[in-house]
Amino acid sequence: MSRKVLFCATVDFHFRAFHLPVLEWFKERGWEVHIAARGELDLPSVDRKFNISIERSPLRSGNWAAYRQLKDIMKRNDYDIIHAHTPMGGVLARLAAAGSRKKGTRMLYTAHGFHFCQGSSLASWLLYYPIEKGLSRLTDCLITINDEDYRLAVNRGFKAGQIEHVHGVGVDTDKFKPAGPAEKARLRQQSIYGTEEVLMFYAGEFNGNKNHQLLIRALARIKDQGAGIKLLLAGDGPLQEQCRLLASELGVAGQVDFLGYRKDIDRLLPLCDAAVSSSLREGLPVNIMEAMACGLPVIATRNRGHAELVKPGENGYLVEPGTGQEERMAGYMLELSRSSELRSKMGKKSLELVQTYNLTSVVKELGSIYIGHMREEESYEAGNQHYHAHI
Repeated sequence: MSRKVLFCATVDFHFRAFHLPVLEWFKERGWEVHIAARGELDLPSVDRKFNISIERSPLRSGNWAAYRQLKDIMKRNDYDIIHAHTPMGGVLARLAAAGSRKKGTRMLYTAHGFHFCQGSSLASWLLYYPIEKGLSRLTDCLITINDEDYRLAVNRGFKAGQIEHVHGVGVDTDKFKPAGPAEKARLRQQSIYGTEEVLMFYAGEFNGNKNHQLLIRALARIKDQGAGIKLLLAGDGPLQEQCRLLASELGVAGQVDFLGYRKDIDRLLPLCDAAVSSSLREGLPVNIMEAMACGLPVIATRNRGHAELVKPGENGYLVEPGTGQEERMAGYMLELSRSSELRSKMGKKSLELVQTYNLTSVVKELGSIYIGHMREEESYEAGNQHYHAHI
């Protein structure tokens, strides 16, 4: 009889975007893989999929129904391991799994960036901190993806059976890789962009957290000095039209390309010169790791996720929050635009730093955690296989 693992998140796209290699890891070891999330995607390496009525907002009534659905799914399937992701997925799965844990099921939860952190609002601390700390008692392993969250969980006395730090969800460095000078020139010639333009790339949903307005305002400050800079914004979202209007009002509409939702980021990044990010809050941003894997320097606002990836003066710059932020962002954009040598030097450092976060390494980190939570007899066998595979 095969072992069973259940993965839970708010929406099934979360697994397609971030966790397919982990699902495959379990299948390779003969496990039965189940998914519980809202959505009807057909995912590889999945034996059973449950479309549940989970909602992002904790106030939506669908979450009560999702809790009951999860509890029933867990009761009927007798899982060995349950691994939850996303805030509501983590809340509902841990509550629903309380009875299953008494029978030996191991409950894991990955925090993809606590909503409370250094610089967060008092409201975030008052609402989210007590929830996460309380639910840690129902967690056999709390997995954090950045150093700040790990230290916070440990220092604040979270009661999870174990607290671990892995290096994000991993970036595929076989897919995301830099183009050499000749290849880059060829890509530019095949594109709509000139070889003399300095392309700065940002991929993110147009919402309040991603804060695209900062980049547009910064670009407007140097529109006469940095005429060669082109800002490429990939993504959709509710604030996209507002950002288009802002670019027009500030006279930089010709320097900002709104690319919409793209599936070819791996082909766009190598023809760019730098990556930028203006988000207010990040756990450990995949878009920045992908840019680094393509050998790009990064200019980003300071938050815990950016600060873990960007080393100021080495592979880019961090823009501190507060008064003068637009001016500092503009200054760094101008500095990078004027020196191909500096971009090359920082891009090489990005390539070096991102190796810690490559997909193969992250799957190994997670695999070690999973092995520790498999039932005793299988944990011994899997550990033996893992040992022999690496000697």
